[in-house]
Amino acid sequence: MIYGNSSKRLRHEDLHVDGTGREGWLSGLEQAPRVGQQVYCTQGMASVTRILGKTSDGGRLLELRLADTAPPFFAAASNVLIDPKDAG
Repeated sequence: MIYGNSSKRLRHEDLHVDGTGREGWLSGLEQAPRVGQQVYCTQGMASVTRILGKTSDGGRLLELRLADTAPPFFAAASNVLIDPKDAG
């Protein structure tokens, strides 16, 4: 069965970052990400390429790019994790 552009193919756990193994890392709401900073998102480690407007939870909308050649994508700051050693 082909779903096309349907949300039925998405799993709930694919939409929220899993912090397992990253205890102590900060949410993008706790520590505002910076352009160029590496963050952990649902797809793994990514670089923040742009910081855009606010989202409904009060955080910022981020444009992220994975290390490979995949096109950039968007994520809410509340759905990324920042290494506390890189938070300053």
